[in-house]
Amino acid sequence: MVQHPAKVALITGAARRVGATLAKRLHSAGYNIVLHYNHSADDAERLAAELNQQRSGSVCLIQADLNDMQAVQSLAVDALASWERIDLLINNASAFYPTPLTQSSQDQWDELINSNLRAPYFLCAALADALTVNHGNIINLIDIHAQRGLPGYPIYSIAKAGLQMLTYSLAKELAPNVRVNGVSPGPILWPENAAAQTEAEQTAILEKTLLKRTGSADDLADAVLYLSQAGYVTGQVIAVDGGKSLYSH
Repeated sequence: MVQHPAKVALITGAARRVGATLAKRLHSAGYNIVLHYNHSADDAERLAAELNQQRSGSVCLIQADLNDMQAVQSLAVDALASWERIDLLINNASAFYPTPLTQSSQDQWDELINSNLRAPYFLCAALADALTVNHGNIINLIDIHAQRGLPGYPIYSIAKAGLQMLTYSLAKELAPNVRVNGVSPGPILWPENAAAQTEAEQTAILEKTLLKRTGSADDLADAVLYLSQAGYVTGQVIAVDGGKSLYSH
């Protein structure tokens, strides 16, 4: 008879940055990890090798483009097939870049909405039955700008606001057997590429943060691990932002 692990977590966008930290933390807590990635194959393979060395056969890799609905559905099917159960779904993958209103395009709308909102919704739908069987839970990585839009990033802000409402709505839809919560990061890791900020911009952000410093991916992992274990918490969004959300614009 095949022996299955006590718990399995699917983490989207888990090859690097925050996602990789979440994978390491949950793996150390005893989860087997379905590690989703899109373009970061080398990072994903290195992380899987590292974790599988610690506990053989405890991590599997699945590549999927979350802009492709067929790929999203296949991700759910393949993730469930890996160990024949899913206990925790973490919607972490996210596109992030500026889209000034008069310069934005439908392609940008599609990519930002798909990665931040559509894919999480349909992954939740596809895995709802499996999560229900195991009294599992869903944790969504949101953003403090879901409540107060980030200037220059209207599409991203709209998408994250949708993900926050998805969290509240699915907490009701999937109760009482599946808990659904969110973590809302503030300045944790500075953005890359098109969203990269100058040192002056970073300083200005920290000046509007009560703790006057950046957080770390480990701070997010602490919150995620708590929510994964908090059996009487659902429909909540925890801000891990150093107090930045208390500042008004």
